[in-house]
Amino acid sequence: MENTRNFCIIAHIDHGKSTLADRLLEYTGTLSGKDLKEQVLDSMDLEKERGITIKSHPIRMDYRRPGGEAFVLNLIDTPGHVDFHYEVSRSLAACEGALLVVDAVQGVQAQTINNLYLALEHNLEIIPVINKIDLAAARTEYVTEQFVDLLGCDPDEILLVSAKQGTGVRELLEAICNRVAPPQGDPEAPAKALIFDSVFDPYIGAVAYVRMFAGRFKHRDWIRLYRGGATFEVQELGWFRLARVAQKTLSAGEVGYLATGAKDVRNIRVGDTITLRDRPCAEALPGYAVAKPMVFSGLYPTNNDDYDDLLDALQKLQLNDASLTWEKETSAALGFGFRCGFLGLLHMEIVQERLEREYDLDLICTLPNVEYEVVDKLGNVSLVENPALLPTEREIKEIREPIVHAAVLTPKEYVGAIIQITLERRGVQTKMVYLDPERVSLEFDLPLSELVVDYYDKLKSVSRGYASLDYEYRRHQADDLVRLDLLINGDPVDALTCIVHRDNAYSWGLKLCQKLKELIPRQMFQVAIQAAVGTRVLARTSVKPFRKNVTAKCYGGDITRKRKLLEKQKEGKKRMKQVGSVEIPQEAFLAVLRVER
Repeated sequence: MENTRNFCIIAHIDHGKSTLADRLLEYTGTLSGKDLKEQVLDSMDLEKERGITIKSHPIRMDYRRPGGEAFVLNLIDTPGHVDFHYEVSRSLAACEGALLVVDAVQGVQAQTINNLYLALEHNLEIIPVINKIDLAAARTEYVTEQFVDLLGCDPDEILLVSAKQGTGVRELLEAICNRVAPPQGDPEAPAKALIFDSVFDPYIGAVAYVRMFAGRFKHRDWIRLYRGGATFEVQELGWFRLARVAQKTLSAGEVGYLATGAKDVRNIRVGDTITLRDRPCAEALPGYAVAKPMVFSGLYPTNNDDYDDLLDALQKLQLNDASLTWEKETSAALGFGFRCGFLGLLHMEIVQERLEREYDLDLICTLPNVEYEVVDKLGNVSLVENPALLPTEREIKEIREPIVHAAVLTPKEYVGAIIQITLERRGVQTKMVYLDPERVSLEFDLPLSELVVDYYDKLKSVSRGYASLDYEYRRHQADDLVRLDLLINGDPVDALTCIVHRDNAYSWGLKLCQKLKELIPRQMFQVAIQAAVGTRVLARTSVKPFRKNVTAKCYGGDITRKRKLLEKQKEGKKRMKQVGSVEIPQEAFLAVLRVER
């Protein structure tokens, strides 16, 4: 244990975290030859294309100092995005140290600060690292000043690295050995391990990624989950290289895996404590919480024959992603589908893309919405994830929506534009701090429903990509919210129903009607598109019908002949309207996302 170091790398998206991990693996000889490729710890094609870590992959490295002393370094990789905040916090709880990596060009970003505070809460030793120093646009001195202001550290403690070229990697490994404390724990005490991730293996069932805090586990031991209560026999245990390496025991201070044989990864919850069934530990490790979905959306197959395939795909995907939740639902417009819960917008995008790529499905995704608390006239509180299921206005006393605390870091010239777009989305500014003469930190309380639709895109647009955003859930708060229904020829389209603030209902409904008018094809009869709140129609537009010129054959003669033909046509169109149904194209369901606010 004296020569073991458990550490992680925390950074904002695209600051070089995965590339730095590659160089550490290369320098310690963990990788060589054919295994040596970019972003080796990112196993999915999607991760490599987007340049982000979606599923973390821990790895064990053996490092021998020039003097001959050998160290075991356990790198516990963490996802970088705010959606996976809880998984990051559990990964940090499994470490004693963290490399805080900042891009020499971009400098400190919103998520860098958020992850730093998270690391400080877990009392980790922070090693500041400035990456990409080889770039022509690198501002090393400026970023060093930012680090000194942020951490209050000595400039000499900051390590300068180029992960791409391998500059400064040996000094970084030495700093990990010298500065990060060795793990503590009694190998003879009752076994206690923290689950920081889990995956599903078709051969050995659910596999828990664990950090041992006390005691030891052996092959064929019976283990118990402290919070879940389930018991399992250890099928296999061991360490991580690029693949899993089986061992006979796992003891205090080590990072490894336990194959439980469980058929469902939902039994193996991130943050739970594993102990021995016959010799349990006295108390669980702190910080356990069930990952709570924040964004909800309906997923429907474009072809109803693919419904069973989508069900099968969701069940398989949930085995590797316990934070994904779903339940069956039916829509009059889209047929049979599923109401899915996600940790955030990025999580939603990734799940949809994985379903389409890995399972060859063609999907329609409805407008993302959030979970509302609805209080009825009798004082009963219910949770509503689907806007179409919201009760009528006369039954509701109040509707509470989730509020998030958003932190935005931006160059000073974009402050006015960012405040404006936030206030337009019902945000309330709570704080503004000049971190230095060029950069400003803005903090807002903002409804989550406004943030998930288009806020991030607008933020990047008005700041030319320089502003960065981080947010966390704070509370549910009552406001004057209403259900906005879209009616096509008098019939509500439940997939286009949304919950909006009463002040925005008219403008939002009008824009939506105009957008649908462009997308719905013309029929032989007039198609009326209406936006309504309850029984009150706020906006209306119409798709004009095709018109056949039935009087073309009448040349001259009495006007009554023409009138008779026109009346006959009118009767036919009336009858057609009664039996005719309007086909709503797939693009219409995505129109809500593209409507300019």
